Amino acid sequence: MSVQETQEAETPQENQVEGKVCENPQQESKPAEAQAAPDAPVTPEEKIAELEDKLAQTHDQFLRKAADFENFRKRMNQEKQSAIEFANQSLLLDIIPIIDDFERAIHAGETSTDYQSFLEGIKMIEKRFISQLEAKWGLKRFNAAGSPFDPNFHEAMFMEKSGEVTEATVQEDFEKGYMLKDRVIRAAKVKVLMPE
Repeated sequence: MSVQETQEAETPQENQVEGKVCENPQQESKPAEAQAAPDAPVTPEEKIAELEDKLAQTHDQFLRKAADFENFRKRMNQEKQSAIEFANQSLLLDIIPIIDDFERAIHAGETSTDYQSFLEGIKMIEKRFISQLEAKWGLKRFNAAGSPFDPNFHEAMFMEKSGEVTEATVQEDFEKGYMLKDRVIRAAKVKVLMPE
């Protein structure tokens, strides 16, 4: 056997790995991961399709949010309008029994000649009405007679010179003034005495 034939016979045995004959011994030493084929590159058409899908999803979410907001706005407007329309409901429910009292007093006045009792009944209704408005609703009636004239509380209907006063003073109430909490909602209409 020649030297060349001996080398050819030995080569397959040296390059044999686990019963396999490797034609290129350097190829077998690379890790399996490196031999795996890389992912196929994304084509422009596939990338456009993916972006169009994302855009459609975002647009759909936007439309849903816009519709939700519009429904919320409409509901808030309806609730606000309802609150305005029925804001005085509690006050009116407190006034209705007073109206009933007046109707009973009128009916009693038509069938009776006892005017003193009728007058006392009307005064009781007024007292009840005023006390209810003060206690529950914060409405206060104030008397101006005898107090110094204050344009924040009083509206002068008549003025008269007098030597008995040293400053503008309310002599008489024509209409009483009213405050809601701490705010004047109607000034008292008064006659004012002015110093000479």
